[in-house]
Amino acid sequence: MQGRYFDGRSARPHDVIVTAESGELAGQGEGVAFRWPLAEVELVDEDQGRVRLGRRRSDERLVLDAAEWDVIGGGALKTVRKAAGRRERRLVIALAAAGVTLGLGIFVGIPAASGPLAKATPPELEAQMGDNMAGQLKLGLRPCDGQVGQAALQTASERLAAHADMPFDIKVTAVRAPLVNAFALPGGTILVTDDLIQLADTPDELMAVVAHEIAHVEKRHAMQAAWRSMGVGLVLDAVVGGGTGAGQQAVLLFGGFTEQRFSRQLEREADDRAMQLLTAEGISTRGMADFFDRLADHKSSREARDVVEWFSSHPDTGRRSQAARAAAKPGRPAMSAPEWGAVRKACAKAPKKT
Repeated sequence: MQGRYFDGRSARPHDVIVTAESGELAGQGEGVAFRWPLAEVELVDEDQGRVRLGRRRSDERLVLDAAEWDVIGGGALKTVRKAAGRRERRLVIALAAAGVTLGLGIFVGIPAASGPLAKATPPELEAQMGDNMAGQLKLGLRPCDGQVGQAALQTASERLAAHADMPFDIKVTAVRAPLVNAFALPGGTILVTDDLIQLADTPDELMAVVAHEIAHVEKRHAMQAAWRSMGVGLVLDAVVGGGTGAGQQAVLLFGGFTEQRFSRQLEREADDRAMQLLTAEGISTRGMADFFDRLADHKSSREARDVVEWFSSHPDTGRRSQAARAAAKPGRPAMSAPEWGAVRKACAKAPKKT
């Protein structure tokens, strides 16, 4: 069976031959190959005789002819469809229960209810939502090309996340964006802008920011922000994976999450938890205070326009710097010198051809 495979790292499709057997969906093409356990296959959408499949916790996508897939996939497609349907039904049931408890209508987004709604959202649905949102956000935030640096950032982040208590796998990606910021999506995806990486002077400063975002994920602040800023309708659409309004959704997601704001209480919670994660991993916690101070130094400089994004979405920076410095503990560097160098170069622009 012929298919078009997207590896999740670029928009370029790959023509592949696909088979479904022995509990796996396998594909082979020029320079690419994949094997997906059927238990991890998701039905993203179906339209005009084609099905678009995804793999759980991955940005990969596979487009197939629906009729051919029904013939070759047989019961496998039904299993995928039933699994997707069960997840959507569980979400609606969970939201309906939360709505009844809170006296809300199911399609009314109420900011005051965002906390209870976040806690009522099943973790597997939050993870699926984050995967879909990350895929659409890449329309505006392009991942950096340096794979060695991306891998170093991911590895350092996983070491921190190992000390967190959450059902999500952390996925941290450096992206190109004209602002200094980092933000967490529901379900464990964290995006760090290239401008923030360049502003950080040490790996300890960068990983303090990442630890802060991991804390937001662990405490489900990102899911709470999604409920508050998007409302039930777009949350449902983001979980299911888009539809006819995918373009509009991407614009809303880009605006909503690059300007994500948490309350001062939630920011303090994330700061405190970040310090605990850094300490548990044996990393110096001075990086958090140093990074806050660096932002403050830039606030009145010519680069202030760049750092204003972080200030606007992370309030009360001065006091948080003082608190972080008072609680700072020594430790080892968050990365080796080669790892830090690779991360710094991950988003470096390619030299112009002359």
